[in-house]
Amino acid sequence: MKMRELEQRTGVNRETIRVFLREGLVPQPRRSKPNVADYGEEHVAAILAVRSLQYEQNLSLPQIKRALSGDSGGLTVESSAYLHLDRLLATLLGVDSGTVPLDKVAFRNPVAAEDAIILEQVGAVQVRRRRGVPHVSRVDAEIIALWAEMRAAGFTEALGFGPAVIGTHVKLAQEMARSEIAEFRRHIPPDQKTESTAKMLQQALNHVTRIFSLLRMKAVLDEVSDLKPASRNDRSGRAQGAKGSGGT
Repeated sequence: MKMRELEQRTGVNRETIRVFLREGLVPQPRRSKPNVADYGEEHVAAILAVRSLQYEQNLSLPQIKRALSGDSGGLTVESSAYLHLDRLLATLLGVDSGTVPLDKVAFRNPVAAEDAIILEQVGAVQVRRRRGVPHVSRVDAEIIALWAEMRAAGFTEALGFGPAVIGTHVKLAQEMARSEIAEFRRHIPPDQKTESTAKMLQQALNHVTRIFSLLRMKAVLDEVSDLKPASRNDRSGRAQGAKGSGGT
């Protein structure tokens, strides 16, 4: 496709697309002649991924480039951002999925290699080797890095909170995903265009993930409410109530 069609497909003007090209965030076009540029579906995917990271995650172009290099430390983003980063890197490299060397995670998790082995055993991550070097996807890299934050928060092996406990969440996530996709397929007309369906699914993933996080937070707060120590007023009120009932 030519630039005009690329603009129409993405809703992004050519000046902005050229900025993405200069920054190396979009693959260079194929050129049958010096002044003729041909674009493909990979360019559409890359541009839409950059736009999603900009508008949904409020990331600047330098931040996106930094995250693509494997350095996402200090960036406050939602989990869906890593799916966009994977998709973007895949288009840039021309591979099925973007990965980063596992040692890139070490600055956020000093024992990333050890944690990755355990997390892979419970199905939470997948470690792949490229030229003998272990790699993980950006989503998996974030899972490994976040486990270090869990450990720093006090969820240590000494208390029985090793990475293997994530196995429970893996099973729940798989069951939830199967249920969501089945429900999604049940309501989507079979003749709906693939692009429209994919866009709906992407938006649903973003919104439902946030809704589920809030529902889970509410449920956890309800479960731990009994663990909170009673306030002085509560204890005093209960003591007076007990005294009053004892005198009747």
